Amino acid sequence: MNKLIVQMQATVDGFVSVDDPELDWQVWSWGEHWPWDERLKQTFNRTFAEVGCILLSRPMIEEGYLDHWTRMATRFPADPSFAFAQRIVELPKVVLSDKLKASRWPNTSIARGGMLAEVQALKKKAGGDIITFGGVGFASALAAHGLVDEFQFYVNPAAAGQGRGIFDDAPEGVHLRLLGSEPYDCGIVVSRYAPRAVGEFGA
Repeated sequence: MNKLIVQMQATVDGFVSVDDPELDWQVWSWGEHWPWDERLKQTFNRTFAEVGCILLSRPMIEEGYLDHWTRMATRFPADPSFAFAQRIVELPKVVLSDKLKASRWPNTSIARGGMLAEVQALKKKAGGDIITFGGVGFASALAAHGLVDEFQFYVNPAAAGQGRGIFDDAPEGVHLRLLGSEPYDCGIVVSRYAPRAVGEFGA
């Protein structure tokens, strides 16, 4: 069965969404100027090269996720750093929504059933692992349903003090197993985790 991967930027104090809209906490906020170091860019691109599907929340795609990366793929067609943008355009995309009547985006389908059933079905039929993008509420819901097989946190060298984390709605906590953690010259640390059962230790 294919894995579901949640990838999100985070602060060092564990927030993926911050309360202060004026706080510039991300080393890169998806613009044309990309100050990540080359090794991290390669890591980021490798992730997209290895997945077979993208799962999106309705707000994420309606707020311009696919429109933005389609423009970037057009602007930088020969730049290997932006190879991931072309992959976003090419990969099949699924939007979880019972509000959208039809897709207006190329290579994108709408899944209108419940999150649990739709994601489980997608894991069985997708042509490779699935990477998902959405807000903190979307990621939290996927985690609460036990659907996430891997968390990839791109931890930025900034603390927010206040905000929301993926596991805020898990009062009993979540047990994780470290898959790998790698620091990069631009200051970001990529930490990868998989869920583990209570009492399960080790890699």
